[in-house]
Parts: sequence; C-alpha cells; structure tokens
Amino acid sequence: MIYKSGDDWLNAPAKRVLFFGMSGLGKTYISNMLRASGDWFHYSVDYRIGTRYMGEHIVDNFKSHAMDDPFLAELLRSDSIYIASNITFENLSPLSTYLGKPGDPSKGGLPFAEYQRRQALHHNAEISALLDTEHFMARAKQLYGYDHFVCDTSGSICEVVDPWDASDPVLKKLSETHLMVWIEGSDAHREELIRRFDKAPKPMCYEPSFLQAAWDEYLFENKSVEADVDPNDFVRWTYSKALAHRQPRYEAMAKNWGVTISTDQISKAQSPADLDQLIARTLGT
Repeated sequence: MIYKSGDDWLNAPAKRVLFFGMSGLGKTYISNMLRASGDWFHYSVDYRIGTRYMGEHIVDNFKSHAMDDPFLAELLRSDSIYIASNITFENLSPLSTYLGKPGDPSKGGLPFAEYQRRQALHHNAEISALLDTEHFMARAKQLYGYDHFVCDTSGSICEVVDPWDASDPVLKKLSETHLMVWIEGSDAHREELIRRFDKAPKPMCYEPSFLQAAWDEYLFENKSVEADVDPNDFVRWTYSKALAHRQPRYEAMAKNWGVTISTDQISKAQSPADLDQLIARTLGT
C-alpha cells in the first residue's frame, strides 16, 4: 500500500483514496462530502463510463426508441431536434437504462444475446474508466490545483478484476496510486439492499460466467424460455445471488490490495478530518 501507517496518511501532502463495495453502502456519500470540502477532486467511475465510453451507445438507444414514433422520427431525420443523455454523478439512470434487463420484449426485456453484448461493452468500459484514474489525478492537480483525490468506483469493480491474482493489471495499477478502501456492509445492510432492490429493481453489470450460470439456472428452475422471462423477476432473483457472489471478491480485494472500513464507520465521518482519523486508525502505527 502507498501509505504504510496512519502517520503516513495523516502527513501525506497528497491523499489519494479509492472506495469500493456494493452500491448503496456509502461510496458516493463520502466522496461527495470530500468534494464539498473544496479540497478534494471527486472522480466517479460510473460517470466516466456513462459519458466517455458508453455515451454514444446510450444516446443511440434513445434515438432507436424515438424512431419508433413517426413524429419524432421525422424531426430526427431532418436534424430539427437532438437527443442527449443528462447523466450526472447523482443520476446514472441513462447508463442503467442502456444495460437493460433480459426477457419478454413486451415487458421491456432484451434478447439475452443483446443483453450479454451490452454487458461486455460495460465490462470493457469499466476497465478503461478505472485505468483512466491516474490521468485524472494528474489533470486534477495540473488544471485545478487539487492535491487530494478520491476515486468513487462502481459496485461492479469486483466483476472486472481478479482479486486473487497478484499481477492483475487493473488492481496493480490502482494500488500503486491509491489507498484502496472496502466499505463493508453487515448482514443487516445486505438485507436492506435486497429490500430496496426488490422495491425498485435496476440493471446491473455481472461477471460473464456468473451471469450465464444465473440465466441457465433461472430458466431451469422456472421451466421458462427466454421470451417468457419477466425481466424484473429475473434481476430480482439474480440480485441476492450477486451479493453472495461479490462478497468474497470484495474480501479478497481488501485483504490483498487494501483495507476495510465498515459502512457504520463511514456514516459517522462528517468531515474530511473525521475520515482522516478513521483511515489513520484503520492503517494503525
């Protein structure tokens, strides 16, 4: 790790930290708090994915749906209107909408092969966005004068790396430039995430072999064919399995590449000074 002790962290003239873990456990909360202090540059991996690497795909998807409406189609053909994605740090819906859900087209589902294609695009985009972090650290310093840098990763970071491989190119690069911090949730937090997801299921990005196995198992258990699958039911069914699948991957990332801080600890950090002390205690002497 680039900081060997709590004192190293506290005395560092340029603090660089990367938070990872399931969405909904505090990554963006703590990153926004640091950014709001005025001393930290906030790099959002999801935002970078949705703008730099997936932006054209997202807008083309919007246009494809608009072309189904004769009124909008004519305006698009004559360049009388334009369609853009209004993605922000707080609203990543355009990205998740593009990823979609597989199943019955009458319920908004995608053919599974198309769903896999979009997952693969996201997988590659996420790796690229993670590797862009070093560039943005230099940019934050050179253009804006920020010494401190926080990388707010996607919940699916553990799906695009091998945390058990000491030569994993993405984790190796990130660990050379950041303190990597896993925000770990308890069983109660995971149950709450499942409850929220069940209420409002959203598209997610999965490791390919996990997704294929989940799809095959779902079809077998429900004696279904692709066109009969309720898209929301599939993603709800898959979500809790995804949490179990990701847990050991996050654990290995923290053990081999960083440190662990609990969601409860993060939620009590109300200022950069609070976070500094929390990280210093976690690193120890």
